[in-house]
Amino acid sequence: MKKTVVVFMALMVVAFSAAWLAGQEDEAGCKDHPMFTRMKNFYITSCESNFDAVEFSIEEEKTQTVEGQKTVIAYRLNDEAAAPSQLQIRRNYQNAVKQLGGALVYESDAYASFKITKNGKEIWLKVEIYNSGAVYNLTVLEKGEMTQEVTANEMLEALNKDGFMALYINFDTGKSDIKPESRPIIDQVVALLKANPGLKLSIEGHTDNVGTPQENKTLSEQRARSMMNAIVSQGIAAARLSAVGWGQDRPIADNRSEEGRAKNRRVEIVKK
Repeated sequence: MKKTVVVFMALMVVAFSAAWLAGQEDEAGCKDHPMFTRMKNFYITSCESNFDAVEFSIEEEKTQTVEGQKTVIAYRLNDEAAAPSQLQIRRNYQNAVKQLGGALVYESDAYASFKITKNGKEIWLKVEIYNSGAVYNLTVLEKGEMTQEVTANEMLEALNKDGFMALYINFDTGKSDIKPESRPIIDQVVALLKANPGLKLSIEGHTDNVGTPQENKTLSEQRARSMMNAIVSQGIAAARLSAVGWGQDRPIADNRSEEGRAKNRRVEIVKK
């Protein structure tokens, strides 16, 4: 009987130890960012990656909102390990950024932001420290515009249901030149028109409220016409299309935030 109790207790200790160790493992599906390794004795409790707008402190009471592909990783110190100082965490990432050719932008006791410009790309990093160094969050953002993925069938469904669809075409800043990453959207509009020979579309440009109303109206019209020309160049009759620019007059989101302005910068295809 005594032997059975001892074996049972031993098994309980093993089970408890396994559960304790499991608690120190990285969250399933999470890993370090390819540019930055973690501090020693830390494990990942959560992670996320998406296109978003993120605020980075650049002065004591001043922030800059940057839009692009965001990765957030939350780290926690292993039990029984000694916590590093907040300064040690900040300097660890400052050294990593320096090796990549970047520099510190702003720091306080529990916060640091950095900026890296490399190979034509702008990358921002911020470190937020909690619980006296036992927990910290790492946010990495590669600045860029959202790449929309949409098919001809999805466009047709939206046109039949709502009569229009907003497309997020990336243009050079202040210009009407379509960026290469948005060409697949143009190709899908062409596929839509080829599959539906009786369909006619109005290509309608919209902007945010940055700049003067007249400048925005002109720019939106130029962008709509640029998209129309790109479609016509692939064999679609110009008579099936028209182009108009509304500038900042028809916002669909709040222009007071970067996220809202990004939604307002769009080209709509409207069923005629």
